[in-house]
Amino acid sequence: MQGSDRQAAVRFENVEKKFGDVKVLRNFDLEVQPGEFVVLLGASGSGKTTALRILSGLEKPSGGQVYIDEENVTDVLPKYRDISMVFQSYALYPHKTVAENISFPLKVRGMAKDDMDAATLNAAKQVQIGDLLDRYPRELSGGQRQRVALARAIIRQPSVFLMDEPLSNLDAKLRGHMRAHLKHMQKSMGITTIYVTHDQIEAMTLAHRVAILEKGVLQQLATPAEIYNNPANLFVAQFIGSPPMNVVHGSLNGGQFTTNGVAIQTAVTGQADKAIMGVRPEDCSIASSGEGTLFGKIYTNELIGDHALVTLDWGDDQISVKAPKDFAGEQGDEVGVIIHPDCLFVFDESNGQRIR
Repeated sequence: MQGSDRQAAVRFENVEKKFGDVKVLRNFDLEVQPGEFVVLLGASGSGKTTALRILSGLEKPSGGQVYIDEENVTDVLPKYRDISMVFQSYALYPHKTVAENISFPLKVRGMAKDDMDAATLNAAKQVQIGDLLDRYPRELSGGQRQRVALARAIIRQPSVFLMDEPLSNLDAKLRGHMRAHLKHMQKSMGITTIYVTHDQIEAMTLAHRVAILEKGVLQQLATPAEIYNNPANLFVAQFIGSPPMNVVHGSLNGGQFTTNGVAIQTAVTGQADKAIMGVRPEDCSIASSGEGTLFGKIYTNELIGDHALVTLDWGDDQISVKAPKDFAGEQGDEVGVIIHPDCLFVFDESNGQRIR
């Protein structure tokens, strides 16, 4: 099955949404290129699902405009927007078979039965459920129901796919499998896709670009690699990464970050009496006691599989280090930590903004 005859661009211009006195979206600007896979990432309540519902027409913005290609669709009814949406709950009709669920959008259009049956089988094969067409949703696993919802969305051949946490109800192994399937399917079909999730792994593995939201404000829009390697602020730096970035409190004076009496050289210049140093666990390494950039006592040593995650107490902070899987340090042992200066980030503690 091929995608839509056209790949649509999507644009939010200064979109706001209020529920009573609560602002859920604030001055939201976002451009999605034709055929692009953009993930809206954020915690619960960050405004990401509201943005998706505004684009679909299920919610009206309190301010701003929404465009699909160059058409202003802010006041256009959902059925005229050429959009397919996959919900977290899948929203299948329990009294209809898989085939009837998938073909429903075409039935509404009045398509001839033979053409509709052929398109239904084609869509089902696209998501590998061609042998389940006679079953009912209650007879399917969560992963199979999710595929039915996907098939129903792609059968319309829309210009834009919207997906609202479609994998959140699946177990971890199936989520991984379906991530790969979704990525392959979107690339093959080339349909512009906007995908909402709170799962950073989904965002980093699926997206061409990731838009990170917090409290209705877009924090950063960039490729996964750019967001990971060049976070715009402390929120983004801590939100992305597993295990999360280490944060250490101290002060910045020129190219020197001072924490608990230890001065660490950094390429970051500037002045801040209260600053936060960020460094990822993989950019640190364990050294012998008394050696390295700083040292402390082991709080815990966890074998993750391909590495050990060693966490040390450092004043009121803790520092985690990815160490070799055979590292044998015990709780209470004193070890050093080597921090590579080129891998340091420094943030202003007062507002979380990056000091560059």
